[in-house]
Amino acid sequence: MKMNIAGKWMLGALLLIAGRAGVAGTLAGSAHDFSTLNWSGGKICVACHTTHNSNTTVADAPLWNHALSAATYTLYTSPTFNAVAGQPGGNSKLCLSCHDGTVAVDSFGGATGTTMISAKNSVGTTLKDDHPIGFTYDATLATTDGSLVNPTTTNVTIGSAPSKTGTITATMLYNGKMECSSCHDVHNTFTVGANGTGMVKISTGASAICRACHTK
Repeated sequence: MKMNIAGKWMLGALLLIAGRAGVAGTLAGSAHDFSTLNWSGGKICVACHTTHNSNTTVADAPLWNHALSAATYTLYTSPTFNAVAGQPGGNSKLCLSCHDGTVAVDSFGGATGTTMISAKNSVGTTLKDDHPIGFTYDATLATTDGSLVNPTTTNVTIGSAPSKTGTITATMLYNGKMECSSCHDVHNTFTVGANGTGMVKISTGASAICRACHTK
């Protein structure tokens, strides 16, 4: 079948879009596309998920396949921190199963791997130098703190093509708590940039991601 000039132009444009690394809305080509790495067996999803024999103790992710970290974390503290932080749980614990640097990234499917995450992508087990996670963020905390917006009434837009608008509680919190996935989208669906941007849901430009919750 012959293709006219317009058709060839459209095909080329589609191939160009598909070939861009880390296009928002797609996991393929993002920082979490492991298919080009030797330890993945050429697969994208298998490091975290499996179709059979998954870890049924994990309630915060479907069909979990990766070994969990047993680390105890040093938590964030500050004189101005008015919330109560505990040991990471929920989906933050799933992120840390690779990103705390204690479990090999290829420890999945019951195997014990040997490939550790790179130093630049590891947050370690000391979380006191990172934004706090695992705490309840609600209207009460916003009032107590005085420099946080009310997450139940303040709207934000996350992602770009696709994007989603809703309250902070609905779009960024998990069971009412601030977690790793409040700011980062592991599947690159509602993100605002390609690789190198940390798969963030809101742009870091002009501190927009900070100002979504903080008033100063």
